[in-house]
Amino acid sequence: MAAFRGPKVPNGWLWRWRRNPLRRRSDALEAWIVLVAGALTVVGGVLAGLLATQSVEHGLARQRAERHSVLALLADDVPKTTASATGADMVWAKVRWTAADGSPRAGRARVSVGSHAGTPVTVWTDDDGRLVIKPASPSESRLRASLVGILMGVSAAGVPFMGGRLVRGHMERRRMEQWDEEWQRIGPLWGRKTG
Repeated sequence: MAAFRGPKVPNGWLWRWRRNPLRRRSDALEAWIVLVAGALTVVGGVLAGLLATQSVEHGLARQRAERHSVLALLADDVPKTTASATGADMVWAKVRWTAADGSPRAGRARVSVGSHAGTPVTVWTDDDGRLVIKPASPSESRLRASLVGILMGVSAAGVPFMGGRLVRGHMERRRMEQWDEEWQRIGPLWGRKTG
């Protein structure tokens, strides 16, 4: 079978770009589609990933700047029987604290089972004194931002990649239909005897 292939052409994957009497217009078009889809896949994926990473890092850094830890006091005793009922070491309980403007505040925070009233608890508040969740640390922020960036980059890269595959699949089907039409015209001529 190797005898029928002929010599190996250097840079064989570039055959669609070289001048060749057998190259069809669809071959050149397909080469451009592959090139554009590949470039958009790489560039789009990288840019989307980097933008998403920066956006998440910026948002989490802003949260760290806007959220403050405050010392609150547990309002009521938390019985140990709560642990056996829920199977958890931490439960929600009422706490009280003083906001930055001096106003008294109350809310619910996670505390250890068996804690007594007046036990100090660290809670996180925003600039208005409302309870918020603890902000992510810088290392947690980097990890979250990286994961979101990778996910967004892969998702963004998938769009032009799949688009290019769909267009190439359509072109391949069309090429097969054209070959079938051509064979319908030429095939019967091969069966004739020359005399």
